[in-house]
Amino acid sequence: MSAAKVIFEQMPHLRRFARALTGSQAAGDAAVEAMLERLVATPRLFDPQADGREECFRLFSLVWNARKPASVASEPSLAAPDRRIEALGPVARQVFLLTAVEEFTPGQAARILDIPKEKVVALIGEVGRALSAQVAAKVAIIEDEPMIAMDLEAIVSSLGHQVVGPARTHSEAVALAQAENPGLVLADVRLADGSSGLEAVNEILESCATPVIFITAFPESLLTGERPEPTFLISKPFRAETVKALVSQALFFAEQARPAQRRSA
Repeated sequence: MSAAKVIFEQMPHLRRFARALTGSQAAGDAAVEAMLERLVATPRLFDPQADGREECFRLFSLVWNARKPASVASEPSLAAPDRRIEALGPVARQVFLLTAVEEFTPGQAARILDIPKEKVVALIGEVGRALSAQVAAKVAIIEDEPMIAMDLEAIVSSLGHQVVGPARTHSEAVALAQAENPGLVLADVRLADGSSGLEAVNEILESCATPVIFITAFPESLLTGERPEPTFLISKPFRAETVKALVSQALFFAEQARPAQRRSA
């Protein structure tokens, strides 16, 4: 299979990974674009004999890690747990997202990042400890399936966060957000009354600047490149590790953004 076809098939996954890593759609897509430009300039970077999915992520990581990352580690107003997360560095967070969200094995992650497998295993443990110390937040769940809502509540609560909800419809979701002012929203795309979770979230965001993680059985439908897309996206059926990773990443970037918002106010 040609490199172009492999990359095309993996593009939704690459974009999801990039935006989870950077914390925004624009920055994530710019990173993927930089990878494509590098590949066009140097086609031999892509090994057609290697596993296609691994090779796509390896090439992305090669280009991403060659860039000088911005750091907020010295930001005094960041909470201590969030300074610890930043201090672990971008490679540690890449390891965490590759294994917890993209479901690569430690061995595959080691090849993608060109580091020893032993280091990958050690970094998984370090990031897990840092994220477990993250400042607790109020998390709203918008989900019409009771069992899924219960699973999400158990996972989020295990991280030390307070769960509010669930809301099952558009109107319930908006009312919940207005009443609770959550620090994070987990939202299904299709709700019980046939309404759209996307529309509910858009209405919530008009009055509440909070990060959102969408949960859907059809993630590719939200990663078309034709309209504003979610920064954080979980596929159904989901793994507890994936939910934990993205909840922690979303809250981490939200905490980073607050000092800048206060300075510009």
